[in-house]
Amino acid sequence: MPTFAPTSFNTVCWVLGGFVTLFGLVSYLFKEKLYLSEALISLLAGVTFSPYGLNFIDPLNYAQGSIANLNAITLNFSRLVLGVQLVLTGVQLPSRYLKAEWKSLLVLLGPIMTCMWLFSSVAIWAMVPNLSFLHALAVGACVTPTDPVLSSGIVKGKFADKNVPKGLQKIIIAESGANDGLGYPFLFLALYIIKYTGEGNLGQTKGTQEAMRLWFGETWVYVILLSVVYGTAIGWIARELLHWTEEKNFVDRESFLVFAIALAVFTVGGCGFIGSDDLLACFIAGNVFTWDDWFRLKTLDDSLQPTVDMLLNLSIFMWFGAICPWPKFLNNDIIPIHRLIVLGVLILLLRRLPAVFALRKFIHQIEEKRQAVFMGFFGPIGVGAIFYLYTALDFLDGVTDQNGLQRADVVVLAEAMTIVIWFLTICSIIVHGISIPLGKIGFHLPRALSQAFDSTRNSESRPFCVLEWIEPEVEGRSKWRQIFGLSTPRSYSTLASASTSPSYYIEGSVIPGNGSESTPLNGSTSPTTLPAMPYGTIRLE
Repeated sequence: MPTFAPTSFNTVCWVLGGFVTLFGLVSYLFKEKLYLSEALISLLAGVTFSPYGLNFIDPLNYAQGSIANLNAITLNFSRLVLGVQLVLTGVQLPSRYLKAEWKSLLVLLGPIMTCMWLFSSVAIWAMVPNLSFLHALAVGACVTPTDPVLSSGIVKGKFADKNVPKGLQKIIIAESGANDGLGYPFLFLALYIIKYTGEGNLGQTKGTQEAMRLWFGETWVYVILLSVVYGTAIGWIARELLHWTEEKNFVDRESFLVFAIALAVFTVGGCGFIGSDDLLACFIAGNVFTWDDWFRLKTLDDSLQPTVDMLLNLSIFMWFGAICPWPKFLNNDIIPIHRLIVLGVLILLLRRLPAVFALRKFIHQIEEKRQAVFMGFFGPIGVGAIFYLYTALDFLDGVTDQNGLQRADVVVLAEAMTIVIWFLTICSIIVHGISIPLGKIGFHLPRALSQAFDSTRNSESRPFCVLEWIEPEVEGRSKWRQIFGLSTPRSYSTLASASTSPSYYIEGSVIPGNGSESTPLNGSTSPTTLPAMPYGTIRLE
């Protein structure tokens, strides 16, 4: 018997499928004509269908009403999307790119990334009331990495092909892939110190020593170095196996094209088993996998990988729009909304731009100051920040007092991290999502207004005078002939036209230089009244 079954699964399929279908119908218009990012559009769609809008999607209901389950879903969803994106990022880079451009990457991942962390932390510490600087360092670490998902939207497409040099595109892609995995040391330096120097712990000196031991031993050795080794091994083995099977004709075209995506999923799962840095491992695996450029060139014209990547990106930003704690931005005990807005402006302007601009001479891909401004401004905050947020929240759940309850200072820190990081992520998605169209409007609007003003100013007919030297036909004195007329400018040509000068048509009469009676140009014998003051004079000899 037919029944109406609006189950959660049916609703999610209906909403997600309908949005992707409708967006696909106008995707070229939005992305290549209006230059709007798919992340921004997906975020707005998620808000529309969320409990704050039409209430078609209820993420908390899917998590069985548990905030912990909802956080775990978001964390793992972010891991999956970032893992696929980072492997594809590594695949897109040319052969041996990390080896060839290690100097530029060292500057970006060393002093510039450190400055991003410190600048962000100082701004957060200054704007969030009653937040210690140590806690601000933990919050700032989450928004330090540039997001590879949003960065790919900036350096791909028609706008990037026309306005961003290829070398600059590659270094932005490489930086966003590498620094996303290198956010762990910044985050866990602050978290370990918070955990072991807080109330009821080892004390200031012993607690700091224990925090440093764990930071060097676990974070740098087990998390960072092990992920590099793991990613290198996985990428090399996968490349050799695919080479061998392709030579033997054991692999079909479909399996060949999906290989990189399967490699990403496998790497994420493997790093999850051993508790290492899956983001860095995925980027290293993708780069080693295409170290000889063979796979990249083989799939250069393939659309399967970008298609899967697009579906994941649309899904994750719809999810973000649905789960974002929008009401907390206005109603919370941590920071008022006006301070949040000022903080968003400070982070967008000071988090990255000053450091990149100051060290631009050490990055040879930056050839001009405006390229430094572009690279400094477009360091978006996105999926990576949300990943580190929920990684930090998971760690803070285990920071307890002597009674087994979460410490009071950690509870406040978790709330501050949730509000600030979500707000900064939303700010970045919106601002970076509309920056290119607003920039193009700002570039073309003054020119359009100038043309409109000139067209209006020249729309009225103006008198002018032409002086032509007349030689006598037989004998007599030479004389000047004055031709008076009215200028009638025609419409301006397009920018591609070689000339923007108006055309003029003579509607006056010819007057001999000896002051005899005038003869109209149209052949009439009736006199024509001439203007007393001609607007301009053209002399013909």
